[in-house]
Amino acid sequence: MANRTRPNQILFCVSDEEKNLIHAKMEQLGTKNMGAYLRKMAIDGYIIKVDYTEQKKLAAAVSNVASNINQVCKRINSTGHFYEDDVTELKERQKEIWQLLKSNQSKEL
Repeated sequence: MANRTRPNQILFCVSDEEKNLIHAKMEQLGTKNMGAYLRKMAIDGYIIKVDYTEQKKLAAAVSNVASNINQVCKRINSTGHFYEDDVTELKERQKEIWQLLKSNQSKEL
C-alpha cells in the first residue's frame, strides 16, 4: 500500500437516490469502475450556472403586453371602440420586447 499512485482517500456519503443516479450515469457512459468515474467527474466535470435575469425581464415584458392586450380587448368588446393611444402603447411595448430579444441575441453571439 505504500507504493500507491493515489495515497489520499476522499470519502463522502450519498442517499440511495443519489447512488442510483450515479449508477445510471455510469451506465450511460459505459463504465463499471465507480472510483475512476467519480475521480474523472470531480476533476474534469463541470457545473453550468445559468443567469436567468434577462429571460425574467423578457417574460415580465411579454406578460405586461399580454395584460395590456387583454384590457384593450375587454374595452373594445364592451364599448365597441378602440383608441389610437391603446394601439400606440401596445406598439411601444412590442418595441421593448424586440429590443430585449435583440439584446439577448447579441450577447449570446
